[in-house]
Amino acid sequence: MAVFATGADAPLVFEVEIADTPETRARGLMFRTELPEQGGMMFIYERPQPVSFWMRNTLIPLDLIFIDESGTVRHIHPQARPLDETPIPGAAAGDPRPERLMVLEIAGGESARLGLGRNAVLAHPRLDQDKAAWPCR
Repeated sequence: MAVFATGADAPLVFEVEIADTPETRARGLMFRTELPEQGGMMFIYERPQPVSFWMRNTLIPLDLIFIDESGTVRHIHPQARPLDETPIPGAAAGDPRPERLMVLEIAGGESARLGLGRNAVLAHPRLDQDKAAWPCR
C-alpha cells in the first residue's frame, strides 16, 4: 500500500505491487492491459539515484510519479505513451536534487483526476522513517 497526503480532506491510498529487485523493476507493468482503479506498481531502489523509464512493451498509458528519499513527490510525468521507447527522466530539467528512491506507476490521467501533484508526501514503511516527510509511526 502507498498512502499520499495531498492537502485534500482524506489521504490517497493506492494498492501497489512492489518492484524492488532488478528483475521486477525490468519487467514493471509490461504486457498488462489494465490497472485497477488506484492500483499500480511501486519501484523501490536500494538508495536514491537518478532514474529514467521508458514504455517498452507497456500497453497502457501511465502516470509516473517520482519520489525522493523523504517521500516527497518531486516530478510527475503524466500520460506516458504506450510502447514509446523515449527515455522519461525522473527529474525536471534543472532539478538540483535529481535522485529518486521510489517511482509509482499508476493509470494514465489518475494523478490529475485525484489531485496528486508535486510536493505531495508519501507515507510508506520502506522509507527511512527518520528522513520521511510523513513518517508511518
